[in-house]
Amino acid sequence: MRPPLPPTLATTAPASRNGPAPPALALIILDGLGDRPHPATGGLSPVEAAATPNLDRLAALGQLGVVSVVGPGVAPESDAGVYALLGFDPVTDSPGRGVLEALGVGVPLSPVDVALRLNFATSDGAGAILDSRVGRSLGTEEARELARALTEADLLGPDGIQAEVRATVGHRGVLWLHPRSGVSLSPEVSNADPFYERVGGMGRAVSVETPRLLEVHPLADGPSAARTATAVNRFLERAAPVLAGHPVNARRALRGRKVANALLVRNAGSLSGTPGPTFEARHHVPGAAVTEMPVERGIARVLGLTDLFVGPMGADRDAALRERARVTLEALRTHPFVYVHLKGPDEPGHDGDALRKKEIVEALDRSFFGPFLEGVDLGRCRLAVTADHATPCVLKGHADDPVPFLLVGAGVPATGGSGTKFGERAAALGTLGTVAGRDVFDLLAGRGTARAR
Repeated sequence: MRPPLPPTLATTAPASRNGPAPPALALIILDGLGDRPHPATGGLSPVEAAATPNLDRLAALGQLGVVSVVGPGVAPESDAGVYALLGFDPVTDSPGRGVLEALGVGVPLSPVDVALRLNFATSDGAGAILDSRVGRSLGTEEARELARALTEADLLGPDGIQAEVRATVGHRGVLWLHPRSGVSLSPEVSNADPFYERVGGMGRAVSVETPRLLEVHPLADGPSAARTATAVNRFLERAAPVLAGHPVNARRALRGRKVANALLVRNAGSLSGTPGPTFEARHHVPGAAVTEMPVERGIARVLGLTDLFVGPMGADRDAALRERARVTLEALRTHPFVYVHLKGPDEPGHDGDALRKKEIVEALDRSFFGPFLEGVDLGRCRLAVTADHATPCVLKGHADDPVPFLLVGAGVPATGGSGTKFGERAAALGTLGTVAGRDVFDLLAGRGTARAR
């Protein structure tokens, strides 16, 4: 039997005259964790099939349930899921995925600008999308070369609009539009990306059998939205020959790799002249964010969380996860709340690779939760572990499935029981029942009640 956890984590505030200090709070979001039974993992989900002794121990010491992240019928993108789990409404509170990505890479947006999330993609040249992520093999430096070429081409110059592409990580990027003259721009335009639809500031995943690049339409009356929709369509049309003739794609074709000859854009947004509430204003608790990807960094910046950006995982996953555990423990010593976002499980879900997803869940347990538990005192910290959405391998995309939810630590009754295996089925039978995403933080803070199934 393992020894008790060592009491090494100092709380962030001294005991007051009215009693002990409140526990430090940690919300750990495992991107795309939720899954379904899969034949490659013996009829279990990749999470259930994974060896997770540390998460199992936490489950035995705490309580389990499931989270309906945004609501039935809504397969959210990561940004929408995070907004909900932090107690915000992703439809009305989010400035849009494009703005969040742009802020995450330091784009100096002004309120007159429009930003859209961008994917480099592979097309048949006639509008059909063959791969929305260029085989997930486009290097960040390759993407930067393509982005520079698109920006230097000044594709919307004749229309009085400055258009800049910022590559971020791999196939991901941002399209930034700034009006030089004429009618103002508006974020009220539809997506060209067929895999996602807009609902206010939120992106919702949709299933598409024969994906094709969509024409962008205005979503509001008036000249601003019409001008923006026309500009985006023209940019995508004019970008195609720039991409097709670029040396990056010539080299990729010679190596037998998919080419990045198309762009998918979605979730346009603009900065509001009246910023919304920060995390501290909403919850009366300051916090920090340990993030890897630009969109989650953008969320931290918009919500006023201390930005502890650690960057993408890199080749040595175990070393990167140990570093994330260290940064999280340090943050809990100086902040009453820490939000952590770990990307790993989502990508193999999109790729339909259940065995790889199982391996990544095992790495998370071994190299993040193992070191984290060695340094935390659960008598003085309260911990929630969940996901921003499900990415079932059988679907190769996001789903509206409820995701596992683990709550453990100071003041949380131990109802899991010995022998509990962390996973979807155990969570569905847990004592917390089904929790709405917007209630997760209040439960973590000890001031909410789980909603019954």
